[in-house]
Amino acid sequence: MNKLESQIIEIMSLIFNVDVNEIPKDATYGVFEPWDSLNHMNLITALEEEFNIRFSDEDVTDMLNISLVEEVIKYNIS
Repeated sequence: MNKLESQIIEIMSLIFNVDVNEIPKDATYGVFEPWDSLNHMNLITALEEEFNIRFSDEDVTDMLNISLVEEVIKYNIS
């Protein structure tokens, strides 16, 4: 696990109120139970604050699993 993925999972753990070890590597919005629509928006806000970036509406709708979240963050911070 790289540093960025680790940071994302830590934030997800806080937002979803679960232990980091409970978050599967393939966690997906709507499939991983804690990742519902409200927590998705809370996650987006927390990620924007953590990385000091602002996601577009398209980014928000694309960020449906951990690897896509990581890709969008990498794109926005480069």
